[in-house]
Amino acid sequence: MTFDSILFRDACAADVVDATSEPEFFGDLNLDQIIDSVVHGRDDYNLKPFFYVALTDVESVGYRHEIMGDLERNEIVSAINAFASQMRAMRVQLAAATKLYFRWQKRRYFLDGVQVYCGAIAALAQDLETAAPRSPGLAAFLGYLKAYANGREFVALKEEEARIRDALGQVRYSILIKGNAVTVRKYAGEIDYSEDVQKTFEKFRQGKVKSHSTDMRDSPDMDHVEANVLDFVAQLHPEVFDPLEVFCNAQAGFVDSVIERFDREVQFYVAYLEHISRLKETGLSFCYPEMLDVSKEIRSVDGFDLALAEKLRREEARIVCNDFYLEGSERIIVVTGPNQGGKTTFSRTFGQLHYLAAVGWPVPGREAGLFLFDQIFTHFERQEDMKNLRGKLHDDLFRIHRILGRATTRSIIIMNEIFSSTSLKDALYLSQKVMGRIMDLDALCVYVTFIEELSCLSAQTVSMLSEVQHDAIASRTFKVLRRPADGRSYALSLARQYRLTYDQLTERIGS
Repeated sequence: MTFDSILFRDACAADVVDATSEPEFFGDLNLDQIIDSVVHGRDDYNLKPFFYVALTDVESVGYRHEIMGDLERNEIVSAINAFASQMRAMRVQLAAATKLYFRWQKRRYFLDGVQVYCGAIAALAQDLETAAPRSPGLAAFLGYLKAYANGREFVALKEEEARIRDALGQVRYSILIKGNAVTVRKYAGEIDYSEDVQKTFEKFRQGKVKSHSTDMRDSPDMDHVEANVLDFVAQLHPEVFDPLEVFCNAQAGFVDSVIERFDREVQFYVAYLEHISRLKETGLSFCYPEMLDVSKEIRSVDGFDLALAEKLRREEARIVCNDFYLEGSERIIVVTGPNQGGKTTFSRTFGQLHYLAAVGWPVPGREAGLFLFDQIFTHFERQEDMKNLRGKLHDDLFRIHRILGRATTRSIIIMNEIFSSTSLKDALYLSQKVMGRIMDLDALCVYVTFIEELSCLSAQTVSMLSEVQHDAIASRTFKVLRRPADGRSYALSLARQYRLTYDQLTERIGS
């Protein structure tokens, strides 16, 4: 049975993952925070590189979706978790075998590692066969696993390990201690008098007495006396210890590379499912998005910022969900409204949804149809960097020029509050030029701005407005709604903030 990777249909793609680095836009979209939360406690798997590689075709995303669906079944994820636990135990044994000093102790730890591995393989094969995975990915892995578990090499490994372990269990020896001399010899049937001694002195026992027993060390390290005793035992029983030595040398790389890869890769799914299960418990929804590779009529219902949701979950606070959609020739969502009203969070949500979908994960929301992009570009406001000797406007233009030079018709571009350092007239002029280039590309874009005129620039633009409640302080609702920008909510918010509404002015003048 042929099987290479539980993450990639193409084995070549799996081979280059570890050479990848974090994409530039991760920090702007808070994807780095999401990944940190997902992989927390799984440092030994080095999962982060898997999140840096977005898939490029709908079939590959579907491959992962079906595996995710299988792993949402309790009987399958329980089998995977049990296997992962055993594989971690095996790695502990093998790590000890390399770090310990004394020869035969190292060999025994290695033998124990082989035993754990063989048990893990047998248990996983049985558990998965009982669970009967439906996804092509897990079904193919099960086929490979069964063929491997029944193969000649694995059966020989398991049988030889069991034979050597049984032989070691039969070894008996005696130690004679006289002064500083320690003699080790074969067991000659000496009588064990310990039980008789205990019975003899039992009648002299008066209540509870202080124990003079010595606690054994927690450390696995042996001292030189113990090691020498073990060396002497090995010399007395070469028929047992010589095969152990041969076995350890011959089986140094006994772990199958495909199964070792599976053990690591499957945690990409398990870690995310565990992460979102905590959010589902708060009432939030996740869905498998429809992946679009031709149409750009995207949509999301009740989507939310996953990084913010995790933060608010810890604070036991509620997150606000938002919808968006594009129809026909619409390509650019222009988001306006008051400061601190959720505009930046909305833009991050848009980028996060598309990226999470492109790595094959369920995305926040009840329903979604998302475009399978080639690249994501972000331009978020940054503090002026004195090292590059460019002013803020110059730096904005430099970064935007770089983005537009690399973007294609399949790219996603997210612009957040650019040109804020210049005049309104210049900002409008420059924004129109930038949006014109984006429209020429026919790329998808979210453009967060304080310039409302941009929201009706062409048929490709859609206006979305961060809503405020018209109460005494113009409270933010953090809802971003698809409607024309009118400026009134923003103006009213500012007027109330500075006590300049008609009622507030009348009250102040009257007083």
